Amino acid sequence: MATTYDFPSDLLAGQEELHQVRAELSALLKRLPWSVEPLDGFSDDNGWRKVERPASPGWSADEQAEMEKLRRRERELAVFVSTHRYWSQITGPDRVDARSELKRAHEIPPRQTPAADA
Repeated sequence: MATTYDFPSDLLAGQEELHQVRAELSALLKRLPWSVEPLDGFSDDNGWRKVERPASPGWSADEQAEMEKLRRRERELAVFVSTHRYWSQITGPDRVDARSELKRAHEIPPRQTPAADA
């Protein structure tokens, strides 16, 4: 049977926020132009596959600021989660398993507490 870990609430919250920030970053990158700076489009079919890009208007100052804010928060959260004091309690392969389980903790439904008999 797989080991279950009793993660502290602040570690769980940090990991959940890290997932959210990474999702926001991904969505932002999908909607922004391919180039930060304005660049002409191009087409190159000399490689192993054809590459085409339309002209890019570049990112606005607000878009760049939003990207920087999200990246900064992602770094802060990644450091918080990876250096949390909880990890000092676990050693060896168990630490790897625990870190993997933490990444999936938001997918696991919370345990149901049985109702008291009336």
